[in-house]
Amino acid sequence: MKFRVYLTTVVFLAFFSQLKAQVLITTTLPDTITYWTKTNTVGLDINQVAFVNWSVGGNNSVAGLAKGAFIRKYTKGNLNWNNELILKYGLNSQEGREMRKTDDQIQMNSTFGYRTDTISNWYYSSKFTFNTQFANGYAYPNTDIEISAPFAPAYIFLGVGTEYIRKDLGLTAYFSPLTEKTTLVLNQMLADKGAFGVDGAIYDSESNKLRDGKKSRTEVGILVTNQIKRPVAKNIKMDHRISFYSDYLNNFGNIDVDWQLSLDMTVNEYVKANIGTHIIYDDDIKATEERDGGVVTVGPKLQLKQILGLGLSYTF
Repeated sequence: MKFRVYLTTVVFLAFFSQLKAQVLITTTLPDTITYWTKTNTVGLDINQVAFVNWSVGGNNSVAGLAKGAFIRKYTKGNLNWNNELILKYGLNSQEGREMRKTDDQIQMNSTFGYRTDTISNWYYSSKFTFNTQFANGYAYPNTDIEISAPFAPAYIFLGVGTEYIRKDLGLTAYFSPLTEKTTLVLNQMLADKGAFGVDGAIYDSESNKLRDGKKSRTEVGILVTNQIKRPVAKNIKMDHRISFYSDYLNNFGNIDVDWQLSLDMTVNEYVKANIGTHIIYDDDIKATEERDGGVVTVGPKLQLKQILGLGLSYTF
C-alpha cells in the first residue's frame, strides 16, 4: 500500500514538473512588437484598340502603364517617420508611328516629425523630396533631340518646418520657411541650353563654346504642401497633393505650383480604375515646340496631364 502511495506521488510530481516546465517555455516567447507599417501596391493598366475593315477608319494601338507605390511608416511615441516611393512608366504603340512615352516618374518622399505630446496634431518636421524620370523625353514626332532625360531634370527639396497631421481625416499639411531646392540637369546638351533654369553655356561670336552650361541650380525659399488621402465614396479613394514653392532670391512671390489629383475606383480585389490630373507651373521651365522638323524653345506654360486607366492592381 505504501509503495502505491509513493509511486502515485512520484508520478504526480513528475507530471506537475513537466507542466510547470511547459508553462515556463510559453512565457519566454520572443517579443514581436514592431513600430513599422508597410504597404506595397503594384499595377498594370492596358488599353488596346484594333480595327478590321472599319469603314470610318482608325489606327491600331496598344498602350500600357506600369506603376508601383511603396510606403513605409515608423510610429513610436512622439516620433513619426513617413517614407514613400512612387514609380510610373507608360508606353504607347500606334500603327504607322514610333513608340512613344506616355508617363514617366520616379518620386521619393520622406518626412520625419516629432511632437511634444501624444495628443497634439502638430509636429516639428523635416522633409526630403526627390523627383526624376526613367528615360529620355521628346517633342514628338521629333525623336532626334531629347528635351529631358534621367536626372535632367531631377528636383531635390530639403527643408525644415512644421506639419499638421489628422489621421482620422487623411489630412497632412506642411509649412517650411526654409527649404533648399536643387535642380539637376546632368545631360550636358540640355545644360548647355540652360534647360530647367540652370545657367546655359557661354559662346563667342563665332559660336565656339567658352564655358559649359552648369548642371545644377540651387534655390532657398518657402515650401507649403498639402495632402488629402481618404475614401470619398464606396470603393472610391481620393489622393490630392499640392505644393507651392517661392524662392527668396529670384523673383520672390513668383510661385511654382505642382498639383496632383487622382481617384482610385475599386472594381474587385484585383481590378481597379483610376482617373487623374497633374498640373505644373514653373517659371524656370521653358516649353518646347516642334516646328519645321526642329525643336524650338518658347516661354513657360501651364503643364497639364490627364490620366484614365483600367487595369490590374495588387496590394501586399
